Amino acid sequence: MSEPTTLQEAVIYFSSASNCLEYLAAKRWPNGVICPTCGSEKVKFNPGHGVWQCSKHHAKRQFSVKVGTIFEDSAIGLDKWLTAVWMLTNCKNGISSYEIGRDLGVTQKTAWFMMHRIRLALQDEKDGGKLGGEVEVDDTFIGGLSRNMHKDKREKKITGTGGKDKTPVLGFIQRGGEVRAQVIPDRKRDTLHGLVKANVAAGSALYSDALAGYEGLDREFFHQVVDHAVEYVRGNVHTDTLENFWSLLKQGIKAPYVSVEPFHLFRYLDEQSFRYNYREDLNDRDRFDLAVSQVVGKRLTWNRPTSSNVIAFVL
Repeated sequence: MSEPTTLQEAVIYFSSASNCLEYLAAKRWPNGVICPTCGSEKVKFNPGHGVWQCSKHHAKRQFSVKVGTIFEDSAIGLDKWLTAVWMLTNCKNGISSYEIGRDLGVTQKTAWFMMHRIRLALQDEKDGGKLGGEVEVDDTFIGGLSRNMHKDKREKKITGTGGKDKTPVLGFIQRGGEVRAQVIPDRKRDTLHGLVKANVAAGSALYSDALAGYEGLDREFFHQVVDHAVEYVRGNVHTDTLENFWSLLKQGIKAPYVSVEPFHLFRYLDEQSFRYNYREDLNDRDRFDLAVSQVVGKRLTWNRPTSSNVIAFVL
């Protein structure tokens, strides 16, 4: 059977341990297997144990395809891992750990940790180049209880945040290009200006709303503002593209996940940004291949996604 193009085919294809091993090894070592400890190409495969052994004498001579990846030290088989990667990268609005757990036959706690490891692999690996051309910048708030929606205005004015239980997020989108989103400490001018300059090339056309924190950007950018108290679109001046991303993000959090702890939010931004950036250029199989190609060198141990040894599981 050829490599899968649908979820059904992926489940069947990766039910074979040899298919899992060959697929992941080919993605990890496209030019041939090398020792992850010393980099030697002189390695020998042991089919009985599914591991390689380096010809050089050093610690950790034997290694599996999982070593040095998000899968390392996991007792979960690659058949379940790769199926989970397929599901998370291709479900438009995300998928809850309860559903992953039921589908794969693992506990919700295990599925939750698996998904955070996969989100780590979805982080943008580009070289940090700046966006250019026409770029929209906008901020939003994630989380919060309905009773806190009408928050104290004095608190918002002083802190530049969204008030109790809300986390401010800043996003950039290059029209016709990629989106970037990150958690920010506040919406003060120094914070916003610093992030805009770090993510957008000087001289670019920059579109924002009338938030006071964006004032002064016209010194380095062709900055135009749309005041949402008056209008949402003025010719080519709008932030509708980024507003669409915020809508998808919030829908994706509310529907499968219900709520997200603030200290986990950046992981969900990585997840939604990955799917959004590759929604048109790549099909399901290509997005899966890209995600798997990014699993190397990214470790996430149990104590990192939990806070103060208190397990606060989100869906």
